[in-house]
Amino acid sequence: MKNLMFLFLLFSSYNLLSQKNPENSLGVWYMYGGNFQLSQNWTLKSLSHFRMFDFTNNLQQYLFRVGANLKLNKEISFTGGYAYLNTDHTFQENGGKIDEHRIYEDFNVKHKISKLKLAHRLRVEHRFLTGDILHWVRYQLGLSYPLTKKINTFIFDEIFFHFPNETYAQNWVGGGLTYKIANSISLKTGYMYISDKNMNLNRIQIGVIFNTQITK
Repeated sequence: MKNLMFLFLLFSSYNLLSQKNPENSLGVWYMYGGNFQLSQNWTLKSLSHFRMFDFTNNLQQYLFRVGANLKLNKEISFTGGYAYLNTDHTFQENGGKIDEHRIYEDFNVKHKISKLKLAHRLRVEHRFLTGDILHWVRYQLGLSYPLTKKINTFIFDEIFFHFPNETYAQNWVGGGLTYKIANSISLKTGYMYISDKNMNLNRIQIGVIFNTQITK
């Protein structure tokens, strides 16, 4: 508990000392993820993020995502679903919010090299904004390795391309740890670096993941 209080005070002090610029502020993503297995091949997936400009306040973006995953075999699966986002593009200002709706499709491939797990995800997103429709193509490579029966380390890199302009949009790279506290619950913490054409951002990730089997 003392260590958690120290980290909280450290991050809060960092934000107070940073200039009024999102690139100088250490932000945090508070995350929830849920995987609810409906049958041997079908899983309901849900996700929710509160993405903060700062450690304790100044909400940048809220994200909710839901989808259905179809498992073809141990390595290949497909996911399709819907996402809603509410975004504030300003920093320490009341600049208004932007609503966005997305339809997405994922092609997932997972395999192992000894204990090292590799996950590939190709995602196509159709972005519906006010008066405009845009498209993203995203590719993510993730690697994870078990340190103990309960602790796993992970790293990832994800690149975004924006269509119809067919241009590079942004890149996310990061890593961290997951800790299994029960058969169906894991905690996740890590760091990620976001770079795009306009700015570079540093983000801490703090989340909880539920994996449950609804039917047997």
